[in-house]
Amino acid sequence: MTARHTKALIIGSGPAGYTAAIYAARAMLKPVLIAGMEQGGQLMITTDVENYPGFADPIQGPFLMEQMLNQAVHVGAEIVNDIVTEVELSRRPFTVRTDSGAVWTADTLIIATGAKAKWLGIESEQHFQGFGVSACATCDGFFYRNKDVIVVGGGNSAVEEALYLSNIAKSVTVVHRRDSFRSEKILQERLFAKENINVLWNTEVAEITGTPAKPPMPPSVSGVKLRDTRSGAITEMPIDGVFVAIGHAPAVELFKGKLKMKPNGYLWTAPDSTATDVEGVFAAGDVTDDVFRQAITAAGMGCMAALEAERYLTAVETRREAAE
Repeated sequence: MTARHTKALIIGSGPAGYTAAIYAARAMLKPVLIAGMEQGGQLMITTDVENYPGFADPIQGPFLMEQMLNQAVHVGAEIVNDIVTEVELSRRPFTVRTDSGAVWTADTLIIATGAKAKWLGIESEQHFQGFGVSACATCDGFFYRNKDVIVVGGGNSAVEEALYLSNIAKSVTVVHRRDSFRSEKILQERLFAKENINVLWNTEVAEITGTPAKPPMPPSVSGVKLRDTRSGAITEMPIDGVFVAIGHAPAVELFKGKLKMKPNGYLWTAPDSTATDVEGVFAAGDVTDDVFRQAITAAGMGCMAALEAERYLTAVETRREAAE
């Protein structure tokens, strides 16, 4: 199959990818965005979004992503519904192969493959995702004002989520399967100082209970069944919301051994930049952001990546003209 060439190839279709496509298209780079298996990213499983600027009323995550997609197409980006299976970054132009057998070459590459929250892996969790079960307190905590919630986990993420929720919810219970936290000591001290935070040690969530969907009413969480990790005993606890905070896994499989990574597995980028350690390759959004992981910050990084790609291409052209 004959390879198709583009100045800017974008891998991933979340807020970072779509924003990069919008900016690259407006810079007349004629970008191509390969959407991937889960077009729209994590927002596709998010219900009400209240913290994305520009919308006075809550909007649905899938609607927001549809609008970003339409905007990218409107300004001239080409969207390809395919899955990248291989990337070659050792020579220019870069080469990308997809599941359909297509081959693309690109002068610049913007990686926006995102990350996935790690889940508990129990059946009931999937049933209530977006309807009482969340992996993002910053995104969904607002909906649990003066309610009772649990946070599952024992690392920095879990403690930070619990601290954040303690300022919103009536009570926060941290459920941890071990007898001590892995989080930083200063975070633990802040958590233990909070009067409305309780910790259940040596405990794991066995099942999430609630009311099934009854159209037009969606499902809702009403409690959890907890298992003692030492005795196996099961207890029940009424609860309004469950926040799973056992980490995130960035989608970096394609780039292992080809791009520099941070110690925690996220793609490395230069300070105050989206540039990776390979010239002409940029990373934006949750695939590199292990701190904020918000739609708005991902979109901002997508903007940065497109601007940096355009400047890189201009610099390369200037060097070529000077050489000639």
